[in-house]
Amino acid sequence: MNASAAKPASTRLALNEAALKKAKSSLDDGAVTPHIDGPWVKDIIKLLNDSLATELVCVMRYKRHYFTAKGINSPAIADEFLVHANEEASHADRIAERIVQLGGEPDYNPATLLARSHADYDDSADLKAMIKANLIAERVAVEAYSQMIDLVGDKDPTTRRMLEEILADEQEHADELADWM
Repeated sequence: MNASAAKPASTRLALNEAALKKAKSSLDDGAVTPHIDGPWVKDIIKLLNDSLATELVCVMRYKRHYFTAKGINSPAIADEFLVHANEEASHADRIAERIVQLGGEPDYNPATLLARSHADYDDSADLKAMIKANLIAERVAVEAYSQMIDLVGDKDPTTRRMLEEILADEQEHADELADWM
C-alpha cells in the first residue's frame, strides 16, 4: 500500500489557503505575510534592535581602534580593524532593513545605544588591550546570535538565515582576533 494513501487527511502536508488569500491583500504590510505576522514579531524586532545597537557600538569601537592603534604590528592589525568595522556596519544595515520589513522601526538613538548593546565600547590605547576588547565583543556577539537563532527557530526563516550569516562573520572575526592574541 502507498504510504501517503494510508495517512489521514489531517496529517498530510498542505498549504494554508486562508493565509495565501490574506497574502493577496494587506499590500501595505509589504513583506509581512500571515506566516511571519505572529505574536512574536514584536519580540523579534526588539531582539533585532538590540543587535543593531550592538553592531553600531562595534563599528565605533573598531573605528576608534583603527585610528588609534600604534606599535610595530599596528598597521596590519589596524587595517583589519577597519575591515571588521565595515563588516559590522554591513550587519547593522541588514538588521535595520529586516526590522523595517517586519513592520518595525530601527532604533538608532545614540542616547540608548550602549544600554541596548550586548557588547561594550572600548577606548584602550594599548594594541593588545584593543585586540582583547574586540575578541570579547565578538565572543559576546557569537553567543547572542546563537541564542537569537535558537529563539527565532522556524518562526521567521528569513530572519534566522540572516542571523546565521552574520553569526558566521562574527565567528570568523573572533578566530582572527584569537590568532593575534
